[in-house]
Amino acid sequence: MGNYDVVVVGGGHNALVAAAYLARAGRRVLVLEKLDHVGGAAVSEQAFPGVGARLSRYSYLVSLLPDRVVADLGLRVRLRSRAASSYTPAGDLLVEREPGPATAASFRALTGSDAEFERWRRWYGELEGFARALAPTALEPLVPRERARSLVDPAVWDRVVERPLGETLEELFTHDVVRGVVATDGLIGTHASLHDLAANRCFLYHVVGNGSGEWLVPVGGMGAVTAELLRVAREAGAEVVTGAEVSRVDADGTAAEVEYDGRVVGARFVLSGVAPATLDVLRGRPRPAVAEGCQVKVNMLLERLPRFRSGVDPRLAFAGTLHLDESYGQLEAAYRESAAGRVPPVLPAEMYCHTLTDPSILAPDLAGRGWHTLTLFGLHTPAALFEADNAGLRDELVGRYLAALDEHLVEPIESCLATDADGRPCLEARTPLDLEAELGLPRGNIFHGALSWPFAETPEEVGRWGVETDVANLLTCGSGARRGGGVSGIGGHNAAMAVLAAS
Repeated sequence: MGNYDVVVVGGGHNALVAAAYLARAGRRVLVLEKLDHVGGAAVSEQAFPGVGARLSRYSYLVSLLPDRVVADLGLRVRLRSRAASSYTPAGDLLVEREPGPATAASFRALTGSDAEFERWRRWYGELEGFARALAPTALEPLVPRERARSLVDPAVWDRVVERPLGETLEELFTHDVVRGVVATDGLIGTHASLHDLAANRCFLYHVVGNGSGEWLVPVGGMGAVTAELLRVAREAGAEVVTGAEVSRVDADGTAAEVEYDGRVVGARFVLSGVAPATLDVLRGRPRPAVAEGCQVKVNMLLERLPRFRSGVDPRLAFAGTLHLDESYGQLEAAYRESAAGRVPPVLPAEMYCHTLTDPSILAPDLAGRGWHTLTLFGLHTPAALFEADNAGLRDELVGRYLAALDEHLVEPIESCLATDADGRPCLEARTPLDLEAELGLPRGNIFHGALSWPFAETPEEVGRWGVETDVANLLTCGSGARRGGGVSGIGGHNAAMAVLAAS
């Protein structure tokens, strides 16, 4: 039986962050990943046979990765801003990355006055201050709720944390489309009404990333981020083993054992990069109920970008987030239908084009010919809807998403699709059940479970790292950690700090 200071179960990006920090601190670290590659959902793959394009197949944007983690580990990662923030074809609302005259004119054309744009600017200005104050605490031990509150404007705290997001948006904005554009940040990967504080928690994570909340494009795709994390972990001395499926984890507070592929290794600490529900099974416990994953992801490769009936430049419309059937009323109606076990008649979704910001994921000849990737992320499609016929419903929803987009196009999107080496359209889709089967995410939940507030809610939590379990030497380091979720490395950093503080 080999012995290590730390064994990390799972090889996602957080696991690699933890491994790199600990190995650089002189700890002997072993990372075990059951797949034949590391990265979890933060990977790039050639999705279409014979076509030179490496897509960020699952995760696709970066906001929460702190500059401090990048600097600490010496990551050679490049993140680029998108040319636009968002475009909503139903209303022809274009929001620039730095809202200026064009954005103001777009709001004016939609609402008939400048008042809504002024409310928009004031709201996002307040959120910037909120983000700058709160983001640094993500890499520190948990602060008390009241301490977190004291760092920000009390009125903004009340709107983001205390009152349901829906109530706030109904108070601040008057137009249904504008409310919906703001609201979507509270619903990505979260199946909740906008009048449930679960939407607030999701919203908070989407707007505080790195102190700015801006969502950035990783140059080279998400796989480039993972490749850098693997490089620094191995260069620091961490041992990373793929194709190693863990079957048992035992920890008693002072020592631990991990079994994989018939082998047993000992460790002082075990870090879990897998979902907490999966860790329970590895510990011989019953698998608990998990919050439903609720998203459909569609990846496409296009020979050209389609033209819009509105005349907007598709290079702007698809560069940021394109909101498709995401007005406030449509979002709430879709939630009610899906919560009742029915497929929503109107399917909210959003889209963006990676290659408009970073063409490097395409072979040079394809980029030169004007080919582009296109990603669609559908909301309010919980795992339970797919249980009767996953493949059938997946195909149905893809058809409906494309038809909804076509309503705003001069030409159908399918006429723009490239074909692979076998003559098939370059299009693939993933449901929550597909994510469970391919990545081991229980119920396809991309956050490993329900998100938590990024501050302590009880006196016992104050000063902890948000990675603790019921056993002192067994810690979580993945998206299921407090302040986990998204491609951030925060869970990995905090688990490593907890180990170093205790040893």
